Amino acid sequence: MTVSARNVAVFSLGGTIAMTTDPTTGGVVPAFSAHELLAAVPALATSGIGLKVQDFRRLPGASLTFEDLTALSAAITAELEAGDVDGVVITQGTDTIEETAFLLDLYHGHEQPVVVTGAMRNPTLPGADGPANLHAAVLAAADPGLGGAGCLVVLGDEIHSARTVRKSHTTSPAAFTSPACGPIAWIAENRVRMVGGLPHRRSLVGAPTCEARVGLYTVTLGDDGTLLDIWDGNCDGLVVAAFGVGHVPERLVEALTKLASRIPVVLASRIGNGPVLSDTYGFPGSEKDLLGRGLISAGEFGPYQARLLLHALLAQGADGTVVRETFAASAR
Repeated sequence: MTVSARNVAVFSLGGTIAMTTDPTTGGVVPAFSAHELLAAVPALATSGIGLKVQDFRRLPGASLTFEDLTALSAAITAELEAGDVDGVVITQGTDTIEETAFLLDLYHGHEQPVVVTGAMRNPTLPGADGPANLHAAVLAAADPGLGGAGCLVVLGDEIHSARTVRKSHTTSPAAFTSPACGPIAWIAENRVRMVGGLPHRRSLVGAPTCEARVGLYTVTLGDDGTLLDIWDGNCDGLVVAAFGVGHVPERLVEALTKLASRIPVVLASRIGNGPVLSDTYGFPGSEKDLLGRGLISAGEFGPYQARLLLHALLAQGADGTVVRETFAASAR
């Protein structure tokens, strides 16, 4: 019997990569199993990589929940601790790939890489990219050079860190980018070619032990704070996606000060690329003013990543001090 040099576990969650046309509605819906997805990639049969396949969910990316991803993280951990796989691939809808990857990275404490992939063009369209992305993801998950890299995102033959990747276009096959630094590696001629060092891993977060509700409030021109008041008493933590380097209208300062005295309030930038500053601007509603009033800097985390980290911490019962220390330690 031939023994595969490397083995990869594949978990399918649904999404565009697994969709086909619903004859009733005429729209595409998740339908293909993980085995059917792999059957569409003949090159995998001759890759020398053994595959363990599991249909985990069949959902659009937009319908995935914290519960789904907590269960997935536990399943991945069990698979890795069994000791017979060298990496993991997850296929899912691209709507939430950057969030899934970031959250799984917070929970992932093993050496083997976890690679998330999907498709921008469903299988009914010309140039469907799902098979190529799945092939590249399996190659990346099996590559020993990516050991210790944590969770990664692979589409369009590019390998991105979970911390830096963003979905930057609604339809382009080249939608996934890392605006701050670019990809860490490429796939070419069926092998991984590194272009930078492995991502620096931050502190891990344990599995949830309690319920947590974390809000995300995006500041906009002319904002009078009325909608901000809705969050008071209705969440355990809040992320504010502020203007620029961390600015809000002066009208919001009092409400944010009150909230920050009750719950952790994290100050992020709605731009999603670049840091929140700490000591440059001093007007009411500036980053220096808000941080002095008790808000917590998100550093270079975008608002979506900041929300996931805050949720993970609060779901472990962390208090405001632990939240502040964790964000400070995670900032670049």
